[in-house]
Amino acid sequence: MWDDAGLGGLFLAAFLAATPVPFQSEIVFLGLQAGGIATPLALVIVASVGNVLGSVVTYGIGRGVRQYQDRRWFPATPPQMVRAEGWFGRWGVWVLLASWAPFGDVIVVMAGVLRTAWWQFLLIVALAKTGRYVALAWAAGWVL
Repeated sequence: MWDDAGLGGLFLAAFLAATPVPFQSEIVFLGLQAGGIATPLALVIVASVGNVLGSVVTYGIGRGVRQYQDRRWFPATPPQMVRAEGWFGRWGVWVLLASWAPFGDVIVVMAGVLRTAWWQFLLIVALAKTGRYVALAWAAGWVL
């Protein structure tokens, strides 16, 4: 049974969860899977696309925010920016594999600030976000 409203809600939840908006999509995902609203594959696809697109918005915010780093309201001081750049530089683009984790949005913003290549960003983030939902669907299917 397919529920377009449920899938639309999942897309929105996954999208918002990947932006600076404090939101979690896992509860929506698990609720829809437990309710049999759609196949696990459909849930993974919808959640992954929404979450990756939300990360694209967050990456765009990072690309645009650097020009304001001299403003008083900017959330990071120059020493914090240097430290973040060093941390990101030490781990490289592979740190984006943790973009699905709590506070992963900070990693995504830093990728934008540091002008990570678009294709690298998209490939790694899509892999990480989709992998998270596949693991979630598998674990929930095993438990349910």
